[in-house]
Parts: sequence; structure tokens; C-alpha cells
Amino acid sequence: MKVVSTSQIIDNSRFNRFHLSLIFWCFFIIIIDGYDVVIYGSVVPSLIDEWSISSVTAGAIGSYAAAGTAIGAVIFGLWADKIGRKKVILLCTTLFSVFTPLAGFANDPVTFSIFRVIAGLGLGGVMPNVIALTTEYAPKRMRSAIVSFVFCGYSLGAIAAALISKSLLPTMGWKPIFWIASVPLLLLPVIAKAIPESTNFLLTNGREKQIKSILKEVDPQLELGKQVHFEKIKSKEKGSPLVKLFEQKRAMSTIMFWISCFCCFVLIYAMNTWLPKLLLQAGYSLSSSLVFVAVMNVGAIVGTIVFGRLTDKWGFKKVMIPLYVLGGVALSAIGLTKNPIFAYALIGIIGAASVGVQNISNAFVSQYYPPSMRSTGVGATMAFGRVGGIFAPTFVGVLLTMNLPAEMNFTVIAMASVVGGIAIFFVQEQYAHYSHELNGHTESYPKNKKVAHGS
Repeated sequence: MKVVSTSQIIDNSRFNRFHLSLIFWCFFIIIIDGYDVVIYGSVVPSLIDEWSISSVTAGAIGSYAAAGTAIGAVIFGLWADKIGRKKVILLCTTLFSVFTPLAGFANDPVTFSIFRVIAGLGLGGVMPNVIALTTEYAPKRMRSAIVSFVFCGYSLGAIAAALISKSLLPTMGWKPIFWIASVPLLLLPVIAKAIPESTNFLLTNGREKQIKSILKEVDPQLELGKQVHFEKIKSKEKGSPLVKLFEQKRAMSTIMFWISCFCCFVLIYAMNTWLPKLLLQAGYSLSSSLVFVAVMNVGAIVGTIVFGRLTDKWGFKKVMIPLYVLGGVALSAIGLTKNPIFAYALIGIIGAASVGVQNISNAFVSQYYPPSMRSTGVGATMAFGRVGGIFAPTFVGVLLTMNLPAEMNFTVIAMASVVGGIAIFFVQEQYAHYSHELNGHTESYPKNKKVAHGS
């Protein structure tokens, strides 16, 4: 009887149509996720005028939606370990594809907020599971780059939100911008067919026939006869999955990941919700402010691809810490310039140092924890991070009522970059799952640069 390891087969596989299909559909889901999140910031000035609400109330609405994403990240991160990642991804996609368009039919802030919170549950739940599934099936030598690339979809969705808003707001108003988010419902049957279930979940439930079918797609040259069985994954120990994140000397790193993610989401939600309004305050028009939102997310995509690839050479910490610092400097400087070209460059850097850093962090966290707790680890990290998303819109809304100079508002927000960089500095990579894989669970973390990212 031959026993083989599913993880080794996947790790050593060559990139093929299976991987391309998985990446494409995960990328598409994250595009819609990014679109759904960013459209609110694009229409905030319109909602303030139409409903005669204050900046504090507008910020609170953004915070309610972010609270939904935080709850969704926890609930669906834990649930995926029980019912499977594929089912959770499909459920979450359905949630935000139904309730985001419904928000476009709302005629008052309360109804709008309720729909945004429910949509937020799906938005929060889909991300950690897409991260975990992409991480599981990506060939090991390019895992960091693939996971980071998939989350460029968030920035592409944000760019679409800004450009569509710029086009539709003057002529059709804000509501059709939300209706567009229903598109994934039409493609749900195709997505369900294209996305595989987690092999770890299938192994746990004894579904070896399905595993063989999936692995044949992962590696078409693979021969799996009837006498082949798969290496069983370790059964989960009793106790709360969240508690396990703090065991085996992972407590410090878990806390630091949470703080870093919190800071990233402060930056992301502060910019996505309030950048148009902040730039209006700084003297730019609404139309040009929406272009700035698009430029910021172009910076996020370029930053993710370029710096995500550099993690394959230098490791996560050597890339993320300088990016955080650079983002803080750019944020502090954006309110001081009236030169559009220089402002575009600074906004691009801010995108790379907020959304870009978070995309890279997703790959970092997903590889840090073992497969048995990967969804829980990523979900918990992003859930805590989403608290920053809850905090940021209301905080900046209050900040705007203080009538501070524009450059001061940006400098206050930039403090999140400094704290995030400090948090990543204290992550202890010697206790990471990828370190254990290469060192037999006993040796200290090696100094080989390529080991630093799990390649």
C-alpha cells in the first residue's frame, strides 16, 4: 500500500490550467470584494448632500459596514474548517452580491446601513477563505507571489469603483453604482464548478476519490492507482481553534500580526472612505479626487506585484517594514503639495504601503500557520484588522469636524504606518509553520533568505 502526501504533490506541481483557473476566479471574487468596499467612499460626498447627514454620521455608516466584515471574517473563518472553504466562498459571494445592490435601492441612512452590514458579512468572510484556498493549491516556489497577485484584484475593483463613480455620478447618481455589484450572481454556477474544495478538508472527511480527481488536475502526469492512499493530516486537538494560535510560541507573532493588520485597515478604510473628501478639503475637485482613488489602487497593484515578488528573495519583514515607513512619509507629505504630478506619485506610494502591504501580509500570515488552522489564523487576523476598519471611518469623520489643516489630518492618519511597521518587526519567524517544515520542528529559524517566505 503506497501512502502519498497531498501537500507534497501540490507543492512540487508545475503551474498549469488548473492553477490558472483557480487564480482567475479567486481574482474575480476579490475584484468584486474590492469594488463593494470602495464604492461607499466614492459616493460619501453625494450621500452627505442628499441625506443631509454630518461627516460623523457618514463615518459611522462606514464603520457599521466594517463591523460586518469583522464579524464575517471570524464566523466564516471558523465555519470553513467545518463545512469546507468552497461552500463558504460561494455563500459569502452570494451575500455581498445580493445585499450590496439592495443598498442601491435604499432611500434613508438606516436601511442603507443594514444592507451594508449584511453585505459586509460576506465581504469579510470571503477574503480569508480565498487566501487559504489559494495558498493551499499554489506551487510552493511561487506561493507568495500568487497569493499577493490574487489580492491585486481588490485594487482593481477599487479602481473600477472610482472610475465608474466618476462616470455615473454626474449623470445617473449614486444608486446604479451599487446595482453593478450583482454581476457575480450570474456567474455563480461557473465559479462553483471551477473552484475546488480544500484537500485538507476532504482528507478530514475521508473523501479520497475527490482528492484523486483534484490532484489529477493539479498534476496531469500523476499516476494514482487503487493501491494509493493519502497521508492523514493530524487530527485537531481539543480546544478552541483561536487558542491554538497562541500556542507553540506563536503568541507574540499572532498579536503582532493582529496589530499590523489593524494598522493596515486603518489606512485602507481611512483612504477608501475619506480620500475624496480629504482631497476636496485640500483644494482638489471631486472628479480629480476620484482619479486619485484610482491612482492609489494602481500603486497598490504595482506595489503588490513588485514588492510581493521581492519577498521571494528577501523575506516578508525586509519588504514590509520599509514599505510601512515610506507610506507614513508619503501620507505626511500629501497635504503639503499642490503639484498634481508629485501628488499622484505620493498617492501611488500610499496605495503600495496600505493595500499593497496588506496583500503581502495575507501571504505572510497564511504561510505562518499550519494548514489545520490556516483559515482560523487568517480569519482571526483579518477580523482584528477589520476593527481598524471600524475605527477609521468614524475617527476621520470626527477629525474632519476639528477643522484642522489638510496636512495635519494626513499626518495623524500616517501614525498607523509607524505602528504597523513596528509590529511586523516583532514577528518571530522562527516559530512559523514553514520554518518547522524545513527544520524538523526543532532547529532555529535559518538565515537563508529564501526560507524566509516559505519557498
